[in-house]
Amino acid sequence: MTETVLLAIDTSTEFCSVALLRAAASAGGASAPGSASDAAEEPSPSSSRVWVRHEATGAVSSTRLLPAIGEVLAEAGLTLADCDAIAFGAGPGSFTGLRTATGVAQGLAFGLDIPVVPVSTLLVCAESARLRDASATRVLAALDARMDEAYWADYAWDAATGDWTTVHAASLDAPEAVVAPDTPFTLAGNAAAAFGTRLSAAAVARVIDAEALPHAVPLAHAALRAFRAGRTVPADQAAPEYIRNKVAQTTAERLAAKSAASGEGR
Repeated sequence: MTETVLLAIDTSTEFCSVALLRAAASAGGASAPGSASDAAEEPSPSSSRVWVRHEATGAVSSTRLLPAIGEVLAEAGLTLADCDAIAFGAGPGSFTGLRTATGVAQGLAFGLDIPVVPVSTLLVCAESARLRDASATRVLAALDARMDEAYWADYAWDAATGDWTTVHAASLDAPEAVVAPDTPFTLAGNAAAAFGTRLSAAAVARVIDAEALPHAVPLAHAALRAFRAGRTVPADQAAPEYIRNKVAQTTAERLAAKSAASGEGR
């Protein structure tokens, strides 16, 4: 039996979230990362332990992230050298937060010569919903993206592989344009609270789980499966998944939009 030690970090929201997951291989025996049997492995509570820091830090996650990592390692009696991989919430989310998590994951992984596991924050929402409710096997994850838009993606849990499949990849749209699955589903994330009836998918959801948000614990569980299935990247190839390409208009764009609005009002 072998063991996997995985450090997961997320600063895509106003929270600084860190989890250290120590998981034994399944009782059936261990395989090399990337093998078919590893892809379906998921640690049971009795075969894994997790140490967590999840704190509301606002815009200063960068000052808290490294101390929080040190704290969970000290609690576990481990060091960075014991880690097999570093996982991070790749986005979408706060641009500054995504850059912080990416940079720290890259730096730590490069120094340790271990791989990085980027995980979509929307998939983390789906994983959070499933961990809280085992019947949440079809999840529409939707987060408030500000600027009157929502980040969203549609996931289905595949019991045969023990992992998620992506039905609709991460997108950025007006809340009215978010497409609800055509089968019973859980709506994960804060978009329902942010947009109310404008998010029509909320009206047909089986369950709305507003607490299923980016968090290092579900991130660690999703990343463990990805790591054991070989879905990793070298440290220098880790990159944020912004979805939105820009957060502000240029002066020319603002003037053009103002002129267009003025013309429509005539």
